[in-house]
Order: sequence, then C-alpha cells, then structure tokens
Amino acid sequence: MKNKIENNSNPDLKQRIIFVTGIIFIAAGLSVLGFFGVRKIYREYRKFQLMRENVVVEIPSVNIKAPVLEGTENEILSQATGHFNNTGDVGAGNYCIAGHSSTIYKEYFNNLKKVSTGDEIFLYDKQKNKYVYVIDDIFIVEPNETWILQDFDDVRVTLVTCTDDGTQRLTVVGKLSDNKKQSEK
Repeated sequence: MKNKIENNSNPDLKQRIIFVTGIIFIAAGLSVLGFFGVRKIYREYRKFQLMRENVVVEIPSVNIKAPVLEGTENEILSQATGHFNNTGDVGAGNYCIAGHSSTIYKEYFNNLKKVSTGDEIFLYDKQKNKYVYVIDDIFIVEPNETWILQDFDDVRVTLVTCTDDGTQRLTVVGKLSDNKKQSEK
C-alpha cells in the first residue's frame, strides 16, 4: 500500500516541475519579446521625432522615408541618414545624403537598390515644404570617388549607400523636377 501512495505522488511532482518550467519559459519569452518590442517602438518614436524636426527624404516607390541629420559620422548614420557637410541645400545645388544599407539590419537605405530612373524623390525642408526630384542616374562608385559630391551647376539630390558586399557605393542622382517646390503644410 505504501508503494502505491509513493507512485501516485511522483506524477504530481513531475507535473509541478513541468508546470514551473513552462512558466519560466513563457516569462523568458515574454521578456525577450517585450525588450525587442519596446526597442522597436522607441526606434519608431525617435524616427518620427527626428522627421518632425529635420529635413526628410522620401522615395515612395521603394518605401523609403527617413530623417536627414547634418553630418555623415557613424553616430548620425546609426539613427538617420546624413547630409554631407559643404554640399548643397534642399532645392539648391547638389544636396548629398548618405545612409546605411545592410542585408542584416533594418537600415533606411536598404531598398535604395530597387529604385529606377524616373522614380520620384521628395525632400521636405525643415518647414515641411516639399521638393520633387526625378531620378535620372543610378551607378556604382568606389569609396574614394568623392567627385559625386561636387556642385554640377544644376539642382540635384545625390543619395549614397553601400553595395550589398560593402566594398563600393551605390549612387542615385535625382534632378529637381519642373514641379519644383510645393507647399506641404
């Protein structure tokens, strides 16, 4: 009779252990999901905050919309795209923007390689006036080819990002459209 009682309590102990283990795994899973969820929400919040306060670049055909901060240092490019110092301004000269792309990380210019000539690029200045550019050239350069940042006596935007293997730079040039500036307020 004693053996029978001991055998009955053993399954009860196993069930408790399995139950507690399950609760631990569920809690750990929710913690991991919570961490990444909060991180994603914060990143989106920060992106919209930066877009309210800064220039914005948008290419609707490939679902790109990103804030443009001043400078191209890694600190800048880790949170937005960056305007090359001493290049044009929105609606004037050669306004040059750099942005990361990566097959591993979700970066702002990941879809830049999918653009086509004729696609539109919208730039919104800090007052949210909209400037329409039309892509007329897409090419690859070596990292040391800085001639793409020069002024070309026209009004253009030059977008620069790494190629998939990171050894070269994909360059997309858009020229200011005849539609030019539109108030977007």
